[in-house]
Amino acid sequence: MLRRSQLYVPANSEKMLRKSTIIPCDSVIIDLEDAVPLAEKRNARLEIKRRLRELDWGKKEVCVRINEMSSLAGFEDVVELSAEEKVSTLMIPKAESGVGALHRATSKMLIPIIESSRGFMNLESLVREEGVVAVTYGSGDLALSMGGTADSYSSNSYVRTMIVMTANAYGVDAVDNVFFDLNDLIGFRKEAAEARGLGYAGKQVIHPSQVDVANEVFSPTVEELSWAERVLQAYERASRAGRGAISLDGQLIDDVHHKLAKQILSRNEEIRARVQ
Repeated sequence: MLRRSQLYVPANSEKMLRKSTIIPCDSVIIDLEDAVPLAEKRNARLEIKRRLRELDWGKKEVCVRINEMSSLAGFEDVVELSAEEKVSTLMIPKAESGVGALHRATSKMLIPIIESSRGFMNLESLVREEGVVAVTYGSGDLALSMGGTADSYSSNSYVRTMIVMTANAYGVDAVDNVFFDLNDLIGFRKEAAEARGLGYAGKQVIHPSQVDVANEVFSPTVEELSWAERVLQAYERASRAGRGAISLDGQLIDDVHHKLAKQILSRNEEIRARVQ
């Protein structure tokens, strides 16, 4: 499943729900938590159920960000939406422990959101829980739990590295957090590129204008594909001749580069299958 771009859509906005079907994001996150006032949550659930029966998101991953698992609203979200087949994945805000029980109860895939110091300290346990397919974090709530500032945590290298390293250790996707300045696509691209360099699979986005940039950044470039194809051909040719390392364009190429090339080409095939 591609998660280059995960677009948040307010659950109580019919207009945005309809628009999300044609926006080229990989995932749609229908948001029942922060985007919906407490008094509107019941109506938002009903809106989701109506639109799920009417709208078609094609190959997109359809997620719902429920309310906190410990809250009445979160319980009602699960009860109302667990039978909806179009919803494949539940996003769990302020996840700290015990999320696997939600998978066993609903059979939905899970994406915990790290938004507290306790959640961060339990990161390894969370990504190992049954049904977890990806993990992300919320810099604002995480900063609040730490008594810090959102700016300090939005691009904190330690937090970002620990999340992606732990996720990859257990075979789940790490998805970078949102970038709040909608007018700064240059800054968004920079942050997304940094995340890709660390090994993130994609980025959460809060506006359609960010989707194309995220998709581009988290896709192999023409130069990367050309390099990967040449490495694959040269390395496999050398392997048949009994050599384990070669020189290509003046650089040493060994098994690590061969595996990286295969990874780049495999991801490109996955993207092509997604957009066709």
